Amino acid sequence: MSDSNSVENDASNFIRDMIAADIKSGKTKKVITRFPPEPNGYLHIGHAKSICLNFGVAREFDGFCNLRVDDTNPEKESVEYVNSIRRDVEWLGFTWHSNPFASDYFDQLYEYALTLIKQGDAYVDSQSADEIRVKRGTLKQPGVDSPYRNRSVEENMKIFTDMKAGEYTDGKHVLRAKIDMQSGNINMRDPIIYRIRHVTHHNTGDQWCIYPLYDFTHGLSDAIEGVTHSLCTLEFEDHRPLYDWILDKLINDIPSRPEQTEFARLQLEYSLTSKRKLNQLVVDKHVNGWDDPRMLTITGMRRRGFTPESIVTFCSMIGVTKKDSQIEMGVLENALRDDLNRRAERRMAVVNPLKVIIENYPQDQTEMVTGVNHPQNPDYGTREIPFSREIYIERDDFMEDAPKKFFRLSVGREVRLRFAYYITCKEVIKNEAGEIESLVCSYDPESRGGSSPDGRKVRGTIHWVSARHAVNARVNLYDRLFTSPNPGAAADFHQALNPDSNIVMDNAKFEPAIELTDNPIAYQFERLGYFISDYDSTNDKPVFNRTMTLRDSWAKIEQSG
Repeated sequence: MSDSNSVENDASNFIRDMIAADIKSGKTKKVITRFPPEPNGYLHIGHAKSICLNFGVAREFDGFCNLRVDDTNPEKESVEYVNSIRRDVEWLGFTWHSNPFASDYFDQLYEYALTLIKQGDAYVDSQSADEIRVKRGTLKQPGVDSPYRNRSVEENMKIFTDMKAGEYTDGKHVLRAKIDMQSGNINMRDPIIYRIRHVTHHNTGDQWCIYPLYDFTHGLSDAIEGVTHSLCTLEFEDHRPLYDWILDKLINDIPSRPEQTEFARLQLEYSLTSKRKLNQLVVDKHVNGWDDPRMLTITGMRRRGFTPESIVTFCSMIGVTKKDSQIEMGVLENALRDDLNRRAERRMAVVNPLKVIIENYPQDQTEMVTGVNHPQNPDYGTREIPFSREIYIERDDFMEDAPKKFFRLSVGREVRLRFAYYITCKEVIKNEAGEIESLVCSYDPESRGGSSPDGRKVRGTIHWVSARHAVNARVNLYDRLFTSPNPGAAADFHQALNPDSNIVMDNAKFEPAIELTDNPIAYQFERLGYFISDYDSTNDKPVFNRTMTLRDSWAKIEQSG
């Protein structure tokens, strides 16, 4: 991986400091981390933070990181999600040491469960799910022991092995850890560690009809893999006592003893990072799939035109802390702007075209003007842009009754065409409905290249596309999906959906130097923003997505709000 994808070595955080101390003291010989997503949806920007942390610290300390697929819930998991996880991690620029499934350990996990039963640390409960839930208690009320809590080891072994053999229907029995129903931590009140599910698993097929729960699987998978630092987000802090209890009870059987450390998850304004809610957006068709460019899934961001470097930089910028905090969306957007400003070639495109007829320009003439591909990087070179009598400009760049400080085109006013000539508007042509159809202008032949021999100053410069040479295209003007900084806090997050999150412009005009390739190219469309070709693009009808505007248009909205 290139250095640009590295977590900044000089940006300290408490996890990096902890690992460094463990190495210095001799506690840790080889740093081993893991990124363990469940394959029940696509990864999102929140996962990117965990990916950068786990893979980043492993690489920094000459260790390695496993990409473990925690697939213990077959009803909600699929090969589609597994493949998307691998693709997203690779796209971000990281390489895993191994790519195991938690289901690879099902035989071993089953043996661990038998050991807990033999030790008297687990029992089969035959209560219904509702009964277990009620007797679990609340934050203010302790739990109540199950009437099956004191079953003999022999009876528990018999029922559990029969559960594995498929002798019982879903929900008939569960296996619970025998801890403390009076504990102030609800997670320690005899948590369920196995349940019956007659469901085909994407990896193990129909081999199993009992499945371990995540809290049981997590720490033991870490132990099997020799993970030294199990890095989790803060919602797992209350689960750490259970993580430790399971490992300590099986300390003589497990190959290593990992330790869990929690860090603050990413909470980004104007976004959702709940797979359940993201899935709801997809199912309810508020978005066009998990890769909709408005979604902050990694696959959606890739389609939108985010670069992996900008995401890794963003994750490094926000750091790793022990306390949750809200990150401004502008931090992510500016990380992308900075990256694209350096790498994106410039082109001219008109998304809402208005035709301009230059009456004193030769009717059949075409000339080529030279355009700079990147104003800050001469190595990007130049391109030849066709210019002719009829051109398109942005409709917003003309105003019939313009105020004094409107420095674009208006009747009787002069503007500079980027790389070309000065033009002056002479006449407005309208249809029967009174709508502006086109403009009649004149040009100054002596102003080629954007300057005039007489030294007169022109305040406004606008972009344009030759009508004769224009490529017809569709442009998706994507914006933030939500209008609320915290849509997840609302009773119904749908109410915060932005009705203008995608404005489709079907009649856009591109200069011919805009390329279509199998590997989408990011461009800065001058004065409009950063754009990238969409998967739906064809040579006959290019489709481009707006990745980001040139400036933060939301800052004024937030200040006024």
